[in-house]
Amino acid sequence: MTYKIRILHCIETISSGGVEQTRLTLAKWLDKDKYELKIICTWAGGAIAEALENEGVELIPIGSFKHPFEWSKHRQVRHVIQDYKPHIIHGAIFEGMSMAAIGGKLGKVPVVILEETSDPQNRSQKAIWLQRLWVKTADKVIGIAPAVVGFLRDKVHVPERKLMLINNGVGELREVAAETVSKLREALRIKDTDIIIGSVGRVYDQVKRFSDILEAIKLLDNPNIKLLLVGEGPDLESLKRKAEGLGLEKQLIPVGYQENTAPYYRMMDVFCIASAHEGFGLVAAEAMMHQLPVVATKVGGLQNVVVDGETGFLVPPYSPQALAEKIQHLIDHPELRNQFGQAGYDRAKKHYSAERYVKEVEELYLGLLREKGVLRHCEG
Repeated sequence: MTYKIRILHCIETISSGGVEQTRLTLAKWLDKDKYELKIICTWAGGAIAEALENEGVELIPIGSFKHPFEWSKHRQVRHVIQDYKPHIIHGAIFEGMSMAAIGGKLGKVPVVILEETSDPQNRSQKAIWLQRLWVKTADKVIGIAPAVVGFLRDKVHVPERKLMLINNGVGELREVAAETVSKLREALRIKDTDIIIGSVGRVYDQVKRFSDILEAIKLLDNPNIKLLLVGEGPDLESLKRKAEGLGLEKQLIPVGYQENTAPYYRMMDVFCIASAHEGFGLVAAEAMMHQLPVVATKVGGLQNVVVDGETGFLVPPYSPQALAEKIQHLIDHPELRNQFGQAGYDRAKKHYSAERYVKEVEELYLGLLREKGVLRHCEG
């Protein structure tokens, strides 16, 4: 008889972020005859949660943590571990790492993996101290970009034998009919003369800084430049009000969260991500897969994903002026947009594909299970 390898993922909320996107990628690409996945989270809702459940992944929301050592929450995690008996517990995001480290240790899970998915340069010394404690329980600690690995090595002091880089991966791209794009442009009242600057992400402006893109467009002073914004979030209404205050209400095109982003990428001329900090920047790699030039802030993983002067431009964060200059340069040089777009596609296919990502994660899982002598019990 062959037994499935049981994996318990621990993350924070499941809404529309990059972490839950990568869990969906694993759910879709890992062999369902070989693996079974469950996810403990603080909250779950929306299209990604539905897609995970459609892939056969059970979601177990336990509510938000008041602090990292809220034992009532950790008892719930422990109960799940006792019932599910996972071979691997894999925690990401601060709360997820807490759940996996404590639950994995107390529940005697054979393999404990922690994954740093944010750009934690401003993390407090107390939080770093907690991470150091958690790392002691882990078999491996993943950083999702070279900059994140550097933080784990230099600040958290993760031993080299435990530390590894696994870049995030972009899911399969969908084919989009030209007619579909044409109808969508018409519905959004996008003219052939318009220049579409696109951005995708959860509208949490303190982090994603969509407002900086709006201010850059204001500086460019061209009514044909439009910002196509794909995403929902708590700051969407305030962003709309900001656009009105800048006189850009007709140049902001918010379309909300879209389960299928491909048609929207197809309408963009330049992709812009202006984050204040970013663990990886999955949407930048996604845009590159769609052969778009990318203007990005030089923070976190973005400075590894985007190659300045080759696949796009890197600019300082909090600088609408720098964004405006690079956007204008790409508007003025369409041949450079094509050049960057092709180079970005080649880079994304090589380094950031879902196939590569899932292969590296699976190799890690199987390697650790073999080291622990667990794998033979999962095989016939």
